[in-house]
Amino acid sequence: MGLRIELTNALVVLSSTAEDGEIEVRISVGWCNPCRTLGPRLESVIAEKNGKILLAKVDIDENTDIALDYDVGSVPALIAIKDGKIQERLVGLQDTDKLRKFVDKVVASAATGTSK
Repeated sequence: MGLRIELTNALVVLSSTAEDGEIEVRISVGWCNPCRTLGPRLESVIAEKNGKILLAKVDIDENTDIALDYDVGSVPALIAIKDGKIQERLVGLQDTDKLRKFVDKVVASAATGTSK
């Protein structure tokens, strides 16, 4: 199963794990119902990848600097990061099939070394 990171100091965690592989960052806020619905769906899809992708969850009410740094205008937002750079972005509540396609694309780009 992929590693799930609850971020308290997201900048430190992201910089220390970015070199280890792909990171999928889920940006949300506690009061957001679509964010709560998306969480279990995304965690299930990430678990299917058997550690090929890491999941970091960021509550932007507690980490407003992250929202500013990554230009987050709406939640939920999914951002794939490789080597400290944004590779892909997906905003809004998504069904499991769309999440799976998004994660598959991120993992495939990491395997081939391609990036945006």
